[in-house]
Amino acid sequence: MAGPDNPLPAFNFIVQLIESNGVTRTVAGFSECSGLESTLEVEEYHEGGVNDRVHKFPTRFTFSNITLKRGMTLDPVLRQWHDSLLRGQTQRRDGLILLLNEARVPVLAWKFERGLPIKWSGPSLNATASEASIETLEIAHERLQPFSVS
Repeated sequence: MAGPDNPLPAFNFIVQLIESNGVTRTVAGFSECSGLESTLEVEEYHEGGVNDRVHKFPTRFTFSNITLKRGMTLDPVLRQWHDSLLRGQTQRRDGLILLLNEARVPVLAWKFERGLPIKWSGPSLNATASEASIETLEIAHERLQPFSVS
């Protein structure tokens, strides 16, 4: 059981999109989520006469794209979101990625802001294998904010 000293399991999570009216909608169960990271860029300053260090000043944060993988389903919500961009209808969406404890209660969350589904990949089809068909969605976004829900 997770506690202050025990790590949380990484296999219990859900992804929600936030509708324009503020209501959240769980879009699907995913088998994998990656890209929950931010990087602070720094500007280096080489001060003349100071040879034992380089000064580093913070500039801005950048955020990796979020990649979601799941078994192919008939639920069209994510594919329709991506397809709307193909038709020139840009629709940025905010969303939540919720990490659940063993009782499936949310304990940590990451909110991405102004997301765009920049890449959708369908399954690799192979008649000689008996694997699940997996689709992948990559979301570019402008900000990722972690927070605790408990």
